[in-house]
Amino acid sequence: MEKKKQTGFGAHAMYVRIGLVLMLLVSCAIAGYARGSQAGRGASSATSTSTGGELRIGVTSEPATLDPLSSANTADGRSILFNVYEGLVKPSTDAGWNPAVAESYTVEQAGLVYNFKLRAGVKFHDGTTLTAEDVVFTLNKAADARFNGFTQIAKVEALDDNDVERVLITLHEPNVEFLPYLTLGIVPRNNPDREAKPLGTGPYSIVSYTTQQSLVLEKNPYYWQAGIPHLDKITYIFAADSDALLTALQGGNIDGASVTGALVDQLNPSQFDLVQSPSNAVQMLALNNAIEPLNDVRVRKALNYAVDVQEIIDIAFYGRGTPSGSPIIPGLSRYYETSLANPYPVNIDTAKTLLAEAGYPDGFPLEITVPSNYTMHVDTAQVLVNQLAKVGVETTIRQVDWATWLTDVYRGRQYQATVISLDASVMSPRGFLDRYRSSASSNFVSFQDPTFDQVYGEAITEVDEAKRSALYKESQRIISDNAVSVYLQDITEFKAFRKGFAGFVSYPLYVFDVSTIYRTR
Repeated sequence: MEKKKQTGFGAHAMYVRIGLVLMLLVSCAIAGYARGSQAGRGASSATSTSTGGELRIGVTSEPATLDPLSSANTADGRSILFNVYEGLVKPSTDAGWNPAVAESYTVEQAGLVYNFKLRAGVKFHDGTTLTAEDVVFTLNKAADARFNGFTQIAKVEALDDNDVERVLITLHEPNVEFLPYLTLGIVPRNNPDREAKPLGTGPYSIVSYTTQQSLVLEKNPYYWQAGIPHLDKITYIFAADSDALLTALQGGNIDGASVTGALVDQLNPSQFDLVQSPSNAVQMLALNNAIEPLNDVRVRKALNYAVDVQEIIDIAFYGRGTPSGSPIIPGLSRYYETSLANPYPVNIDTAKTLLAEAGYPDGFPLEITVPSNYTMHVDTAQVLVNQLAKVGVETTIRQVDWATWLTDVYRGRQYQATVISLDASVMSPRGFLDRYRSSASSNFVSFQDPTFDQVYGEAITEVDEAKRSALYKESQRIISDNAVSVYLQDITEFKAFRKGFAGFVSYPLYVFDVSTIYRTR
């Protein structure tokens, strides 16, 4: 795809720099900080609010795509597009679902049929009215592209019920967990070049994109929900890494950013409010199960026993983090297998014994490939070097740029190990577990296990809630028993805001809802 330095929308052409993000960061309760609200350290005590103005947000990666119907996008891209596009429903802050483009819905026939009444008068950013045909078009495009979850759709129908527009979705078989997939942004059916002209119904529209510099959102004058958004303009400014974000914050070039570890303590509380919020991702030392010696479960278990997760949290994250040995986040408490909080307690002797049994009594060389733009992952890898040396594993770190990581690691699977955090595209255990299916294209750890495939397959088709939860937990135990990777923690993230902004709310997804932010002075 051709890349342009300066891009725009409306009367201008738009080009996108491809970059993908699987980003990280999750919550844990830390005394003296707010969780999901700005009542924490240095929190503003202003009693007046004002609308209008601009918020400049620093981020360390650019979106992969601005088209919600492109499967290339992940965490950072989805976080931005959360403010631009809306689905039939939107996540709520309490892990539920709120109607969005739909005004109401019913789930019928034990999850076989989903019946949506569309909200009247919803408009796209260009002022055209959203119709049931737009919804049908969007969902069919996602199904045709075999988006995760959308292959379950048997039929999508637009109905006119006494001048009330409805959309009826019928699945191939009942699934009471299908609703999370319907957060997919609805697009106009007559806009073929969505990358050049992104049109949604969300609170903000994209007005310009300058690659390697910034992306600008402006308030949607047609937005259906009264009272939001508050700010007129949101500018995302791209920074090279976390250290660059800190410099930009301290220098007054940006107003907000996500920060972790030592960066938190380097911000002056008289200038910034710090808000702890969950971003729902699992940091891990991902292991390529397809190559020697990591194709031996004894070797993978040895690495798990050699890694001291709490020491990583203490050194690289200044004690802020929640250890977790599961491939899903503890925040999905209904489905999280609590026995996996620490499935491989540190045991150097056991690790050495397992390595000897596998034929590596003196250890082996291991290369950890790390995306250099994520300082916290580089810091984690450096701690791992010292820990793994205790069992004879001579570890080296290969830092690469994000594009190389995507090509070599995520897509090409040409790596031994990598430190990364994985989020979920939907608020469901499926979003975390589906990537471990033997046939999944996103299975970059190359885990192949027919037992997991069977149990997970039963979980996603089980109608009974209790049985489904038990199957999801069994799926996690299978992954843990096979030591697929070394699962580390939910990293504690803080949103830093320059004094004068408030209103941040958190969701059980990796999103940043800028529509609720307002100025206090």
